[in-house]
Amino acid sequence: MAPSTPHIASQLRHLIYYQLDNGFLSNALFLAQQLVAYEPRSADAAYLLAECQFQAGFLKQAYETSRPFGLRGLHLGCAYVFAQACLQLGRCVDGLTALDKSKAAWQARNSWNQHTESRRQHLPDAAAVLCLKGKLWKHHKNADQAVECWAAALRLNPFMWDAFTGLTDAGARTTNHINQNADPFACSTASSRGPHGSGVLWERLNGSKANVAMSVLDEEAISTPSGGVAEPDPRQPAPFGQPNEPPPAPVRKARTATALPTDAPPRFTATRPRLRAKAGEEASAILPDAAAPAAPTKRTVSGQPAHTASQVNGVEGTRRSNRLLNSHPPAASSAGTSKLQSFTNTLGLREGREIKKPRAPTKARTATLSTVGRVVSGNRKRIGSADTVEADGKETRKDSVPGPSVPPLVNAKVRTESAVSKEIAALQTLLDIEARLAAAQLSLSQFDCQAALQTYNSLPTALRETPYVLAQMGKACYEQASYADAEKYFVRVRQLAPSRLQDMEVYSTVLWHLKSEVELAYLARELIEIDRLSPQAWCAVGNSFSLHRQHEQALRCFKRATQLDPDFAYAFTLQGHEHVANEEFEKALDAYRCAIAAEGRHYNAWYGLGKVYEKMGKWQIAETHFATAAQINPNNAVLVCCMGVVVEKLRDPVRALDLYTRACALSPNSALTRFKKAKCLMALHRPREALEELKVLRDLVPEEANVWFMMGRLYKMTRQKAEAVRAFTMALNLDPKTNAAQGPSAQAVFLGLQLTS
Repeated sequence: MAPSTPHIASQLRHLIYYQLDNGFLSNALFLAQQLVAYEPRSADAAYLLAECQFQAGFLKQAYETSRPFGLRGLHLGCAYVFAQACLQLGRCVDGLTALDKSKAAWQARNSWNQHTESRRQHLPDAAAVLCLKGKLWKHHKNADQAVECWAAALRLNPFMWDAFTGLTDAGARTTNHINQNADPFACSTASSRGPHGSGVLWERLNGSKANVAMSVLDEEAISTPSGGVAEPDPRQPAPFGQPNEPPPAPVRKARTATALPTDAPPRFTATRPRLRAKAGEEASAILPDAAAPAAPTKRTVSGQPAHTASQVNGVEGTRRSNRLLNSHPPAASSAGTSKLQSFTNTLGLREGREIKKPRAPTKARTATLSTVGRVVSGNRKRIGSADTVEADGKETRKDSVPGPSVPPLVNAKVRTESAVSKEIAALQTLLDIEARLAAAQLSLSQFDCQAALQTYNSLPTALRETPYVLAQMGKACYEQASYADAEKYFVRVRQLAPSRLQDMEVYSTVLWHLKSEVELAYLARELIEIDRLSPQAWCAVGNSFSLHRQHEQALRCFKRATQLDPDFAYAFTLQGHEHVANEEFEKALDAYRCAIAAEGRHYNAWYGLGKVYEKMGKWQIAETHFATAAQINPNNAVLVCCMGVVVEKLRDPVRALDLYTRACALSPNSALTRFKKAKCLMALHRPREALEELKVLRDLVPEEANVWFMMGRLYKMTRQKAEAVRAFTMALNLDPKTNAAQGPSAQAVFLGLQLTS
């Protein structure tokens, strides 16, 4: 008999997932086309074909394939692939429309911690969709909506690094998204809860406010406070109803929960420190004492209450060891206990295990209240008084059979808790690292480079020596104008990852500032050999030509970089710098404006606009652009100094002095800033303060002739003739050809001081 179409389609889906998981995109695409032939009207088949096309780089084909079901929001997978293709093709409105129309399918999905080596969730959850929506809004030039989407994604999944970097790049006023002072395993207040009902990491992981110290045995003996079966957690991913979803790893079947006994062991809410300090107390609380009286009701492995003397026990008790290994948390524990089950399944505690049904007894037994005892692993008989009542009603006298002691159960429970505690400790470690990386990224985005470097240095050595962290540290040193230190970090990056292209445009600029012609030319050639279609490589080539003053060649390279990536703001800025060097101010303005259009917070482009307007004599416009750049990067002394220069030319020396003072505070070792401040003080007729600034500057640059010449003038103004003669002499000795020292007035002053001394 020929197989039916659904069976053929099911096999094709399995084959497609196999090919996708192993990276054979062409094979997956080939099989997906066959699947569509068998199911031409199936949204699932269209989704798989579009997914294969998108991963293979056929963006327009993926757009067209997923559009019928994706644009109308009829299928979550099609809508997601359609939105991804729209992002690459620049059709952001269509992508946002598709995601909004499919909101009912993804807003309640949360598949965090459900991806393992043996199971997958191929449909996106709410955090992934919100992160994609943020990117679409960003490309649509709506930063406010993008920030809202990224913030919502982070509330659902704090490991969404793309969302956090998007927030920092957008200049959002935020802190690192993981609160290091709060206990992620403690219950949160109502005000800190996210849109899905909880702001606590472990609650989002479990869907439950129960403490993670609660063991499997605790879960088996606990029902909802009302005594009924709890409703499913709305945050738990509901099945989307697509038959092509790959089957997850075998999980345990849910069992029905019963009412909570009045004297049942309480649920523990101790925090992690208490768990470590009082593990023995918790173990004794969870496992009742053997000498304690029996509870009115006792749960069996089936979840039903054990019968007392007035009831006939038709099923013999199950071993406690089986309950320990095979127990399943009931659906009634809380609104999200199923997430704790999925988490423990991923830890390997009960993966692939099913509930073992108790073996049917050969004889039915009844027991009086005095005979109800504990069911001990390895002993099916109840250990209580010496009297036992058989089914035929005859009483027999039998010696009690001692069972195994309680410590094995305690040890098994401790081992179970230890396995979970190790996973919790690993998660806490990852959260701590994530928090520090986020804090460093936030500091770097706010150009607080010293704080960023301190945070990166606090990371473990293994993480600090990764190419990403080293590149970020190099960028921080570059922003501080510490080019030698930045070069050391980037050299280490090149040693660890020779084929890395990210941030290499910054490295090439560092070499340009250091005038390292050979190293820059070698870097440019290597990057071109790695990928001649990368904008970073063409920026390096352009910087190499610029260092040799071949500005036309450099411009061609920078234009090539912008052709390869129209959103690469750094290449537009370098292009503008070359136009300024050629005194092509109008072209420079166009280049800087393109950079700002690509990235609004690119302060280098705002600075470039200010310099162009300064050269054109438009002081007021230049001040506006310098102020915008300084608002983006308030820790850059060069920007503040440039503001002071244009304000001084606008004949406002008092405000210019304030700006110079601020610049000196930001960069105490900046010679140019102190020289400008000294000149401003001199113009305000405050020679003694100007002289103090020049003394500091003299120690910074002792071989600068202009510093000594200005000091001579200030000594003359304060009637210190001997010091003035000495300063003028030093200026002439350091640079006999300097215009300042060789001017007629300077010579006259110098000779006059010599005659009167």
